[in-house]
Amino acid sequence: MQGKARFIFPFFQAGIMAFLMTGFVTWLNLGLPSDFVVRWMLAFVKAWPLAYLAALIAAPFAQRATRFVIAKLEGTKT
Repeated sequence: MQGKARFIFPFFQAGIMAFLMTGFVTWLNLGLPSDFVVRWMLAFVKAWPLAYLAALIAAPFAQRATRFVIAKLEGTKT
């Protein structure tokens, strides 16, 4: 990915992942108390920036690893 997309795509991807994961982990830890949504949203707001930074840092490594695995599966050199 190039240009602005390499910053925008991980922003949305991290947001979706953080939303789903914080909801699941909040539910695992607390069940469904009356303030579940409030606690979930607090966890999400805190997790999203960290998830975004992690996605920015991890993306180049994940892209290289993907190219490597695809090359091995297809029997070509990387």
